[in-house]
Amino acid sequence: METTPISTGSFESFDGTPIYYEVHGEGEPLVLIYGIACPINHWHFQIEYFSKNYKVIAFDLRGHQKSNPVANMKNLNMDSLCKDITGLLAHLKIKKAHFAGHSFGAPILLHLYETKPEVIMSMVFINGFAKNPIKGMFGLDVIEPFFYFVKSQYESQPELWKTLWKLAVDNPMSMYLAALAGGFNLRVTNFKDIEVYCRGVARMNLEVFLTLFEELMKYDGEDVLENVEAPVLIISGEKDFVTPAKFQHHFKEKIKHSEFVVVPYGSHCTQLDFPDYTNLKMEKFFNDVKNFKI
Repeated sequence: METTPISTGSFESFDGTPIYYEVHGEGEPLVLIYGIACPINHWHFQIEYFSKNYKVIAFDLRGHQKSNPVANMKNLNMDSLCKDITGLLAHLKIKKAHFAGHSFGAPILLHLYETKPEVIMSMVFINGFAKNPIKGMFGLDVIEPFFYFVKSQYESQPELWKTLWKLAVDNPMSMYLAALAGGFNLRVTNFKDIEVYCRGVARMNLEVFLTLFEELMKYDGEDVLENVEAPVLIISGEKDFVTPAKFQHHFKEKIKHSEFVVVPYGSHCTQLDFPDYTNLKMEKFFNDVKNFKI
């Protein structure tokens, strides 16, 4: 059985926060950035596939999974997230890489491009967005007010809300609701992957989640889009109700050197729903970048 080289490690970022990472395979570097509260497991199909020909780097965002504890809670923002990435590249002695960002990983990539465009060879946005996707989510305008209600309640009774958070997220009903809301396609996604996600969310520090979620809502990368010169692949899940296709169509309209792919029946996690199709589209894109077709 063929195996690919694997190494894991951690490095201290600019403020002392440990950033956990995994390196799979050899070749041109491909850095994978997951969405808020997600685990590296969200990329397991891509890691397995691309590590045969690429050096695939997956890591935990600060405050997530093994990238804990956060040294300074004031550094839970876009600038810090991008400093972690450039620090990771420096630690691994990588000057330039391909990147793929899922959901919140897309605006992180946009901010990285705005601040350090020289490290980016190409970008893949999977069900991403350039600015607040919460307004009007599910056709309603209740998510943002509900968020600020929860945030205010947490600030007044943090221990109670930590308990409620874990109970609300880590149970089978929440897992099915996450899928029904468009986060996953229950017909094709392995339920174990949904369990891994929900249990990871339940273990996450609620203050970290609330702070980064607010950062997500405040971020506006509109001014970056028209200045992107790197080649970009935009992947959109047809049945994604979390960040609907209008966000990805907007990317296509604004980014000059971009390709657009719709994944039929894909949910918010198309890389888990239809990994073979997603991987083939990404591989073709990377090959086109190498051959200067984009």
